[in-house]
Amino acid sequence: MFNKLIIYFKNFDWILFTSVILLVCFGLAEIYSVALGSSQLDLLNFKKQILFIFIGVILLFLLAGFDYYSLRSYSKYFYVIGIILLIGVLFFGQTIRGTKGWYNLMGFNLQPVEFIKFVLILFLAKYFSSASPRTEELKRLLISGSGALLFIVLVLVQPDFGSAFVLFLSWLSMVVLVGFNKKYFLAIGLILAVIFSGAWSFALQDYQKQRIVTFLNPSFNPLSQGYNVSQAIIAVGAGGIIGRGIGFGSQSQLKFLPEAQTDFIFAVVAEELGFSGVLLILLFFGIFFYRCLYHLKRVNNDFGIFFILGSMSLIFIEMFINIGMNLGILPVVGISLPFLSYGGSGMISSLMLVGVIESIIIRSKINY
Repeated sequence: MFNKLIIYFKNFDWILFTSVILLVCFGLAEIYSVALGSSQLDLLNFKKQILFIFIGVILLFLLAGFDYYSLRSYSKYFYVIGIILLIGVLFFGQTIRGTKGWYNLMGFNLQPVEFIKFVLILFLAKYFSSASPRTEELKRLLISGSGALLFIVLVLVQPDFGSAFVLFLSWLSMVVLVGFNKKYFLAIGLILAVIFSGAWSFALQDYQKQRIVTFLNPSFNPLSQGYNVSQAIIAVGAGGIIGRGIGFGSQSQLKFLPEAQTDFIFAVVAEELGFSGVLLILLFFGIFFYRCLYHLKRVNNDFGIFFILGSMSLIFIEMFINIGMNLGILPVVGISLPFLSYGGSGMISSLMLVGVIESIIIRSKINY
């Protein structure tokens, strides 16, 4: 037992883990900073986030010590549980900001779609690693797409368009990484164009259309739909090189910046820590991605390779969309910044992904 622990800690990628923890610490500092702007100095969210991080780190180490390949066999059970959670939240869930996507458990809100992201990566890694190379490309595309589509539809019903879009992009990125004929991507593009046209005419609500219009022109309505984007851009630009200091950002402290702890935490970092703080965050994300790619050459099975690539794609997609929202180059779709934004479900799910990645790394080193 003692020898196993030595091997475990010796092969654990502490550089990758440290980069993630530093990102988490940046997020904690800014969540605390936002709390300073409260008239009553309410630290409840800060304390909750510490609890979420603690739970997530425990699960990270447990999953790192678990044989990740066993997850391949259990993927179908995780998939079924995911479907049940998404259906259940439509009947028993709590509605927040127009989306019925949270379970209320003893004062804590559990958002199942965050764990569905983990399940989708697991499902796709298992399917693409087990599908025979002789299987027709179209068949593999349809089966993997159908598995993702069921999740996407149930999330759209809530409705949570941002998370549904992330799920779609996660599937699409895996398809790109697996390698399919270009004609299928052209077909996907045409199908999306038709769906978007139909949704604009018959499905999208006025506020959702306004978000798209605001994306194309953030100054279109700066006091309504464009307010969030305008304030985020002001916050990002106000930080300068070294920032105004933690607790001294006017946009976040004076409550000009909505959703400062979640969707727009990047703007808070940019204002209070400046360009230097932003560079550090991007550096830590870069280290995380580099360490994942560095270990890929040692992974000796497709499941492990696809899981790491899928996890990297998911985290990069969420990072890119969130930062794009804060800079006004992408529409506001309610996507949090991985490892930094407030939220228990997202934090725990992201740390679970890191735990499985560490498990793959540890066993690839042992078997290399």
